[in-house]
Amino acid sequence: RDRDAMFLAVRAARVGRFGVGSWAQAQSMTVVGLPGNSGVRMASGGSATPPKTGVVLLNMGGPATPSETGPFLTRLFTDADIIPLGPFQQVLGKFVAKRRTPKVEAQYEQIGGSPIRKWTEFQGKEMCRLLDEMRPESAPHKAYTAFRYAHPLSEEALREMEKDGVERVVAFSQYPQWSCTTTGSSMNELWRQLKELGLEDRFKWSILDRWSLHQGYLDAVVERINEGLQQFEPEDRKRVLLLFSAHSVPMKVVEKGDTYVGEIAASVHAAMNTLTNRVRGGDFSVDAVPKHILAWQSKVGYLPWMVPKTSDTIEALGKRNSRHVLVVPIAFTSDHIETLFEIGIEYAEEAHEAGITHFKHTQGLNDSEIFTQAMANLVAGHLDSGELYSPQYKVKCLGCVKPMCRQIVNPAVAPY
Repeated sequence: RDRDAMFLAVRAARVGRFGVGSWAQAQSMTVVGLPGNSGVRMASGGSATPPKTGVVLLNMGGPATPSETGPFLTRLFTDADIIPLGPFQQVLGKFVAKRRTPKVEAQYEQIGGSPIRKWTEFQGKEMCRLLDEMRPESAPHKAYTAFRYAHPLSEEALREMEKDGVERVVAFSQYPQWSCTTTGSSMNELWRQLKELGLEDRFKWSILDRWSLHQGYLDAVVERINEGLQQFEPEDRKRVLLLFSAHSVPMKVVEKGDTYVGEIAASVHAAMNTLTNRVRGGDFSVDAVPKHILAWQSKVGYLPWMVPKTSDTIEALGKRNSRHVLVVPIAFTSDHIETLFEIGIEYAEEAHEAGITHFKHTQGLNDSEIFTQAMANLVAGHLDSGELYSPQYKVKCLGCVKPMCRQIVNPAVAPY
């Protein structure tokens, strides 16, 4: 918190140096009703000012309506970065997607479609609003959503940026922890689409590829844990066990040196340190620091994936007579099917069968003001640093031969 206060103080000084009056005047003349996200401003002369800096929010996406489930699953299962099926990737991927569509479509029916686009666009607008105030030298900022398997896809985001006249772009992964199956796949697709659309030289890029230990992100997670603990009776809160649940990955991915599992564990450890300090400092209305465990969810197929499985862990906790469990979805920044259906419905039923009488889960970071501030701080810090990507970005997994992996097209030149 102190670090963020110091950061904002420095920012305020910089705003003064660049002329706060003129920028505040421009900010007050936001054009209401213009299509797209925040970032389009009305200049003093009356003409619309195009965004100066674009921020592409990369994520998996999800079907906004159940009818979009089939195309979503087809894109997912034909992606060799996430589920490699060898030379028969397209044929087998489409076959698996078709078989799974009725079951998954029914799940999306139960949750009313995925809210991930709504939350991503909300977070992007709030982030850019903060960035415009924090960093006037790169304003106006505009967020562009680029989903891997659902609309708006990467090519849609690129076309929108081309239309807006954006030149400087930050590719901002919405996965806090790096994995070749998530951020890696989204980055590879982004570069492929740039080439297919002939836009390789159109934008100057840098990358925010991981941020698993960013204090603002950890503070937002801990805020959700505190809110989750309030769902239990005061006398029961000391009995609550925190079950951190992350999306699992195939062991083949782990064996190649993918850093995801280690980064998840580091996030859990750092979140518990933050929670411990807050509890001992008297910030939260709990008597003791909760115990915790990490498990892995959403396994697909028959090959070995990272364990212990969340469902097996719930069953084991029931046998140990654990009666108060709060699930914390650590790898997800907004709610979608893995939190709303898998945890909120499936795991809740399994917990009931296991004898866990008080089973709750935290909501996604969704509309958390702490989180949108953290996003803005991440982007502002990245632009200030002059770095193109993290030191780990160029470290390929063992045996990787994918031509697009760990690349950057038309890198930006500092200062930004």
